[in-house]
Amino acid sequence: MKRWLPAPLLSATLLAVWLLLNNTLDPAHLLLGAALAVVVPRFTEKLRPERPRLRRPLAMARLGLLVLWDIVLSNIEVARRILGPEAAIKPAFVWVPLDVADPHAIVSLAGIITMTPGTLSAELSADGRHLLVHAFNVDDEPALIAQIKARYEAPLKEIFE
Repeated sequence: MKRWLPAPLLSATLLAVWLLLNNTLDPAHLLLGAALAVVVPRFTEKLRPERPRLRRPLAMARLGLLVLWDIVLSNIEVARRILGPEAAIKPAFVWVPLDVADPHAIVSLAGIITMTPGTLSAELSADGRHLLVHAFNVDDEPALIAQIKARYEAPLKEIFE
């Protein structure tokens, strides 16, 4: 089984995304999606030398819901600031010190930050211990760092380490 599906979660995700993008359960799309779900992970196996070790699936679900909620709230906040006075916007780059060391956790944190409107992960320090974040509005730099660490990094540490 491992030979045909070296990354079952990736295969399931590929199939689900294929069907969602095509918005159909037509047998032809099911077959093509299943073929992609088998072939793509087999050909990309050598590109994934280190597999993530995911722990605490309930924490993953909570983090996913939290990120979705934060995306909605951030969209509203960014729209409010864009439509308001320009002087009320204070963009800044902020170095966030990282407690996570797992590369998958760092990539996940950078992705979460980038997906959330108003923030963007810009760079990882050479030693992998700091993440440069650009924020659309920074009133209080220590509060922004504390929020990122508490809301996203702590659950990622629980999931990956």
